[in-house]
Amino acid sequence: MERPHYVSQDTTFPYISDIAADILKPLFVIGCIITSLTFVGTLVSERWLRHRGRLTHESTMAQKVLAGLAIFGSVLGGAGLILLAGFDTKRYTMLHRVFLGLFMLGVALSAIFTIVEYLSLSKHNRGNRTLMWSALSKALVATVLIGLAIAMGVCLSQGLELGAIFEWTISFGFVFYPLTFWIDLYRAEPQWMVEETGQQGPRMEEAR
Repeated sequence: MERPHYVSQDTTFPYISDIAADILKPLFVIGCIITSLTFVGTLVSERWLRHRGRLTHESTMAQKVLAGLAIFGSVLGGAGLILLAGFDTKRYTMLHRVFLGLFMLGVALSAIFTIVEYLSLSKHNRGNRTLMWSALSKALVATVLIGLAIAMGVCLSQGLELGAIFEWTISFGFVFYPLTFWIDLYRAEPQWMVEETGQQGPRMEEAR
């Protein structure tokens, strides 16, 4: 069976963008919107739970600023993802690549700010090993994804076949980054327990 060839495809192995610019565009747009909202919502939820004391509370203003910057980065990346889905590579090649860069930049900045925030939280809560494990898991996934994104950008500029493979790898690998927040959200205490004990993130403090 002959492999389908898409209008915008100029490599043997198609980019996700090539497929998404064709008949599957509506599905791709919906998927990108859901992914963007989930990504931003995860960071906002984590920030809200810390503010409410259901997770280990920020102890410095710098940590709060880092959390805010991480959310801003996620919004930037989410907006880029939605826009690149709408401005497909077949009709708006240049804009599509600009929004692709915006998506990658936003996610990278969000990840960096989040990792630094978690390292700071871990430093001020040395008995809480969960924070360090969470920071390390995020750093591992983010480092791999950023490395792949750089490699993809080089391949894309040079018209190399590997660029499409890197893009597919990034798309599946990105799923693991929001999943690293499960470590944190899972340990959030019920609000009634926080109010009853007067402690902030008591389950997190069990590790002390």
